[in-house]
Amino acid sequence: MGNPLLVFWLRLFGGGEEPSSRRLHRRIPFASAAQASATIFLILRRMRAPLIVLITIFAVGVLGLTLIAGRDATGQPSRMGFFDAFYFMSYTATTIGFGEIPNAFTYPQRLWVTVTIYLTVIGWAYAIGSLLALLQDRAFRHALALQHFTRKVSRLREPFLLIAGYGQTGELLGRSFDALGRRFVVIDVAAERIDALDLDPYHADVPGLTGDAANPGHLGVAGLDHAYCEGVLALTDDDEVNLAVAMAAALLRPELTVIARAVSPAIADRMRAFGTPAVVNPFDCFGDHLSIALRAPATYQLMTWLEGGPGAELPPRGHPPVAGGWVVCGFGRFGRELTADLRAEGLEVTVIEPRAAAARDTSVVTGDGFEPGAMAQAGLGHAVGFVAGTDNDTTNLSLIAAARRINPKVFVAARQNKPASAPLFSAMEVDSLLVPAEVIAHEVYAQLSTPLLWRFLQEMPARGDEWAAHLLDRLTGQCGRHLPALWKVRLTTTEAPALQRWLAAGDARLGDLMRSPEDRDHRLEAVPLLVLHGRDCVLAPGDDLVLAPDDEILLAGRPAARRDLETTMMIDATREYVLSGRYVPASWVWRSFARTRPR
Repeated sequence: MGNPLLVFWLRLFGGGEEPSSRRLHRRIPFASAAQASATIFLILRRMRAPLIVLITIFAVGVLGLTLIAGRDATGQPSRMGFFDAFYFMSYTATTIGFGEIPNAFTYPQRLWVTVTIYLTVIGWAYAIGSLLALLQDRAFRHALALQHFTRKVSRLREPFLLIAGYGQTGELLGRSFDALGRRFVVIDVAAERIDALDLDPYHADVPGLTGDAANPGHLGVAGLDHAYCEGVLALTDDDEVNLAVAMAAALLRPELTVIARAVSPAIADRMRAFGTPAVVNPFDCFGDHLSIALRAPATYQLMTWLEGGPGAELPPRGHPPVAGGWVVCGFGRFGRELTADLRAEGLEVTVIEPRAAAARDTSVVTGDGFEPGAMAQAGLGHAVGFVAGTDNDTTNLSLIAAARRINPKVFVAARQNKPASAPLFSAMEVDSLLVPAEVIAHEVYAQLSTPLLWRFLQEMPARGDEWAAHLLDRLTGQCGRHLPALWKVRLTTTEAPALQRWLAAGDARLGDLMRSPEDRDHRLEAVPLLVLHGRDCVLAPGDDLVLAPDDEILLAGRPAARRDLETTMMIDATREYVLSGRYVPASWVWRSFARTRPR
C-alpha cells in the first residue's frame, strides 16, 4: 500500500488489515520501547528520598511559623496564617529573602526561622548531591539516550534505511547515502561508534542506538516497524548477528529489502532460507572482481569507478598477468574462494599453508610462507602472481616483503583486515588489495543507490573489454576523471509531462533529448548508461535509440546537466526549443499575445 498515512490509520484502528499485517503488528517486541518512556519514573525513584526530606523540612517550617505567636503593629499578640507562612518559607528556602512579613518577627520566631534555614541548606545539599549522582548514573543516562533516540526515530517522515553495525563498512555507506540525500538509522553494540555519529559531518541528523542488533526488541526501537523504513542492512562483523537481523526482518517485515554480510557459506544458506535477502560475501566478490580484472582490465576499471560513488576518482587501469602460476599464502575462507576463482580462469595455483590438514590438496605446500624453502617449493621464483591472504595484517605485510625479495616482478594481491593498517599497505604498493569493508560498501551502494546501476553492473562484463574502454572514454570526455552524479529519470506523465506527445509520436530520439536547453547545438554533460524499456534494457545506448513512454534512463553526468534535463522534461517551452529550435513563449500572457499579434 503506497499511502503511509492510510497505512497508519489502518494499523491504528485495525480497519481493513490483512491477517499478515495484524500478526506483524502483534509480534514486534517493544520491551525496549517501554524503557524509553520510563525516564521520569527513574528520576522519581532515585530522587524520592531527597524530595521527601525537602518536603518534610518545608512542612515543619511552615507549621512552626503558624504555631509560634508573634506581635502585630500595635503590639498585640497574633499568629501567622498558613498562606503567609508558606509564602515566607518559599522565598526564604530558595535564598531570595524579601524580609519579615506581615509584621516584624519576635525573637522566638527568628530563632525558629534560623533553625529552618540551616535545615533547608542541609536538605538542598542532599537533594543537589543526589541529583548530580543521578546525572552520572549509567542507567539514567542510558534511559535518557534511549528516550531521545526513540523520539528522533518516531519523528522521521521520509524513507530511511536501518543499518545494523557501524564499522568501517557502515561509515563508508553512511557517507555515500548522505551525499545522495538518503536518511538512515544506526544500531551498534559499541557505544564509541554511536558517539562518533555526532562527530561525522553528515548533512542530516543520524539517530544512533547502542544496542544488540540480534535482539528483535532493539531492532523494533531502531525503526524496524516504522512505516518509512525501506530496508535493513546487516553489516556487523559477526555472521551469527547478521543472520539474526536478516531473520527478524524476514519474519517481522517480509516486504523490506534486506542486505546482509556473510563470510561463511553455511550462514549465507541459512539467511536465504528466510525470504530472498541479498547476501554479500567480500571474499567471493574479490575473487569475482579479480577474475574480471584478469580477463577485462577496462571493464574492472569502469566497475570499480561506478561503485565508488559520486566524487570517486577514476582508478588506474591494472594489468594483472593472464598466464602463469600463482602462489597463495593462507588457505582459509578467503584463500579457498580466491584459489577456486583463479583455477576457474585456467591458472595454476599453489597454496602454502602451515597446517598439515590442508595438505590433503596435492597442490598445497605444507610450511610457513616466510621460509625460503617453502616458497621455493611452491615455485614463487617463476610465478606471475602472489596472494597474501591470511587474517593477520602483520603476517600479510611480512609475506609480501619476503615474496618480493625472491621475485621482485611478481604481481601481488593482499588482504587488509584492519583500517589502521591502510598506510602500511599503501606504502607496500600492493597491486590488488582486498579491504572487505570497502568491497561490501561498494556492493551495497550499487544495489541501493539505484536498481538500474546494479543491473548495469551485472550485465556490463558480458559486453567485452573494448566496449568498456569506449564507454570510459565517453565518460571522461564528458565529465572528467571524477565520477559525477548518477541518477535515474522516468519518462512518465508525472516526471516528464512535457515529453509525452513527443514520445507518443514514435520518433523520439535519445540524442535529441540530450541537447542543452541553453544552446541546443551543444550536448549535455551527461552520458546515458542504460535505457530500460519494460524488461528489456540497452547498455550505453546511442543517440539513434527511439524512446517510448514510461522508459527509464540511468545517466552519469554533472549536476548542472541533471537540472537542465529536468527542465526539458517539465517545461513545454524548453522542450520545444530543445527538439525543434523554435522559441515558444513560456507564460500564458505571452502565448496569448503571440496568438493575437498580426502577422
